[in-house]
Amino acid sequence: MRDVSIIGIGQTKVGEHWDKSLRELAFQALEAAMHDAQVERVDALYVGNMLSGELTGQEHLGALVADFAGLRGIEAMKIEAACGSGAAALRVGYIAVAGGLCDIVACIGVEKMTDKQGDIATSSLATAADADYEALHGLSFVGINALLMRRYMHEHGYRKEDFANFAINAHANATRNPYAMFPHPITAQQFAEAKPVADPINLLDSSPIADGAACVILAPTSIAREFTDKPVRVRAITVATDTVAVHDRRDPLYLEGAAISAQKAYAMAGVGPADIDLFELHDAFTIMSALSLEAAGFAQRGKGVALALDNAISLDGHIPITTMGGLKARGHPVGATGMYQIVEVAMQLRGEAGPNQVRNARLGMAQNIGGSGATVITTILEADQ
Repeated sequence: MRDVSIIGIGQTKVGEHWDKSLRELAFQALEAAMHDAQVERVDALYVGNMLSGELTGQEHLGALVADFAGLRGIEAMKIEAACGSGAAALRVGYIAVAGGLCDIVACIGVEKMTDKQGDIATSSLATAADADYEALHGLSFVGINALLMRRYMHEHGYRKEDFANFAINAHANATRNPYAMFPHPITAQQFAEAKPVADPINLLDSSPIADGAACVILAPTSIAREFTDKPVRVRAITVATDTVAVHDRRDPLYLEGAAISAQKAYAMAGVGPADIDLFELHDAFTIMSALSLEAAGFAQRGKGVALALDNAISLDGHIPITTMGGLKARGHPVGATGMYQIVEVAMQLRGEAGPNQVRNARLGMAQNIGGSGATVITTILEADQ
């Protein structure tokens, strides 16, 4: 197995791109990453995407993007793992480079969601739930997370307003991210008065659907400095699963797949939670922020919300999260989200996060979650100094 490094990164602004097709968004991110890596061709291209067939009527994205990018003939495939598709594409690319099958690999995450009406996007997202026992009975993802949030509040004694700082922190960081969909601050009062979606979840608990694409270029660490003077080493990338239906889990308030994935990543990298300088978690809803912090070992069970209340999640806090706005404020183009997380961690480790830079960042972690915790991919990256 060869060590693997990121030699190039690229991303598009997250938003409603009515004037751009799926292939155009993917190409823009790929072009930016290849330019950053100073490469003109790649050996393989892996496209992470969840809903292209449902929302754009287009499958077969690997060949489509390769052709559109002028890379006809290379190995290219679409990778799907629900909302974890972006990081899943990175996992496949990592295996190809680490195993010696390819030297230069492009990993893209792309999604286009806003051309359809909201109810169509909602029903499409529900295909990542259990079709027979959740979606069939009308449970959307916001409904599932509302049930988890209500149970968490009951078990641990929190109030609804205690979750506010997860959203406030994300929006504060997004104000300084030119790629964010909602780069404006919010207040605790705005959070409390936001439109309800599924009690107790309101609009400001929830990440927005969006369009966007992000990309990284991978190469063996041994040759990474031939392309860039700021390579970022992939110390670990691990996958774990849990039941798709939340009611089948031993404990619905414990993201066992996230915990297993994180523990595997720590073991692979030879580090622990105390060594991580920043954590890009999957904050699709504020309750997921709390559950992810607990599953990944940054807080004890029932104490994830306390980190937000203590402001330990800010850029200068104990464990900075959503440093560029997260899913909540950067936006959540589902199949691209995991790749945005990787690009943002890489920016931090390259010292290129501007006013959002985490001081002395050396190790960064990202955790991309598919469904309500059924597929979890954890990545640990290291600044190569």
